Amino acid sequence: MRIPHIYTCQSLTSGKTVTLEEGPSRHISQVLRLQPNNELSLFNGDGQQYNARLQCSSKHKAEAEIISVTENSTEPPIHFTLALGISKGERVDYALQKAVELGISCFTPLFTERTVVKLKGERLERRLNHWKKIAIAACEQSGRNTIPTIEAAQQFDDWIVQAQQDTRLILHPNGAQSLNMLPVPNDSVLLLIGPEGGLSGKEIAAAEANGFTAVKLGPRILRTETAPIATLAAMQMLWGDFR
Repeated sequence: MRIPHIYTCQSLTSGKTVTLEEGPSRHISQVLRLQPNNELSLFNGDGQQYNARLQCSSKHKAEAEIISVTENSTEPPIHFTLALGISKGERVDYALQKAVELGISCFTPLFTERTVVKLKGERLERRLNHWKKIAIAACEQSGRNTIPTIEAAQQFDDWIVQAQQDTRLILHPNGAQSLNMLPVPNDSVLLLIGPEGGLSGKEIAAAEANGFTAVKLGPRILRTETAPIATLAAMQMLWGDFR
């Protein structure tokens, strides 16, 4: 049986008994239905896994004793950053959730020429907080102890000139190369994918002028929420920890 992996935003130390926040407490008692003395693992984003034993549990409060700390790194050897054009509906939510499960270290939402969603001010802040919660939940699901960075949403033209990762890739159906034709990255990969409707010709040209390599995934055109998943899985197989 898989031991539940629970996030808490507090300092954790071996031998300490912690009181979990209402959200994880409710999840433990009403969804997982854990009982006293059940095992669980806690993480707070510092990269460590804290092995714990549940002491008590109710809808509003759960307490757990931390038994030990494990150096259980589930991070891939290459740092993957996903830069994704903001789309309508739940497309970004889905792509982000799966990308975190697949091991990205950073997520950058972009306003592009073909972005039709209007987000600013308080509404944008709520969306960023929503994406952070999705990333945490995906870490709980996948057993990660390091939470990917969710960067502030940026305008494409401002962001593109600042990209500095070792390997910069843009997904393009007419790209001249496939992933297996590229050299193995040294340390980091930045993957750029447009919103529904794709990136404009101007944006693609700007990316290539700033060191991005256009790559394709076979003869089919993938949706904006499918493309990151397929590309990340392929890169993990070629260069990461799927091997």
